[in-house]
Amino acid sequence: MTPSDFFSPDAETRIEPGDFVGHFLAQLGLNLASVGLRPTVVLPLIPVLERRLLRALGDPSAQPPPIQRQALYQPADVPFALITSPMGAPMAVMLLEQLIALGARRVLYLGFCGALIPPYRIGDLLLPTYGVREEGTSYHYVPADVVPYASPQIQALLQAQALRQRCAISQGPIWTTDAPYRETPHKIRQFQDMGIHAVDMEMAALFAVAQYRGCELGALLIVSDECYHPTWKPGFGAPRLRQACDDAVSLAIATARVLGACSALSTPPAAATPSAPPFGKRDDAGSADV
Repeated sequence: MTPSDFFSPDAETRIEPGDFVGHFLAQLGLNLASVGLRPTVVLPLIPVLERRLLRALGDPSAQPPPIQRQALYQPADVPFALITSPMGAPMAVMLLEQLIALGARRVLYLGFCGALIPPYRIGDLLLPTYGVREEGTSYHYVPADVVPYASPQIQALLQAQALRQRCAISQGPIWTTDAPYRETPHKIRQFQDMGIHAVDMEMAALFAVAQYRGCELGALLIVSDECYHPTWKPGFGAPRLRQACDDAVSLAIATARVLGACSALSTPPAAATPSAPPFGKRDDAGSADV
């Protein structure tokens, strides 16, 4: 069996995410509605980003109950919720599914990525436009010939905030893999030739789930390491990365405030978002003009 065989057209599933989270809430005498999750949710994928977000929001207290063992924050003075996502596509998707079942409709991820091409450097900011799928989770949500895209609307809001705050930011496609220790020189060259900008472990799967569930989902990633040199160049702990984390947190909060004030996002025509065309199929996933 190959990934192209994973997708099932059946709408019915044996375990619905709402039933799963509802089962555990019932043990606490609660139900889905009692959580009161806000429709806009910010999800850091890295603990250091969670700490910076909480600090910027005045160190709010967590709201019971936790969701998938992750603390949920809903500060009184902002129109969005905050919860940390597990790393890796399968666990990140499980949490996203539960949040959507609880009422999340506009989701913003904040995380790290590895740069595949210069001139990206440690500490640069990237808006991923679509995901090249080398993980297994996305294939259960959309067919193999479908390319998962970020929400053009959320990415445009992030870009507008970056312009307003005078933060340099780039955008481009990302390679999502389940095997970070198998990013071989051959594969990196292959994705460089395809014009892919960076690599991560979650984006393609999260984009696919959002499309399947009808949820708007965007992301802002920080380059934490450079993978285009003959040897790996990590930047964890570097001053430029620390500054980029602060910049990304500021952009995410400003964008989430706008999203939280929106009752809905409407999809603009394709011509309005040339860098992030509407979700759909392409004959050659590696030939997009980015």
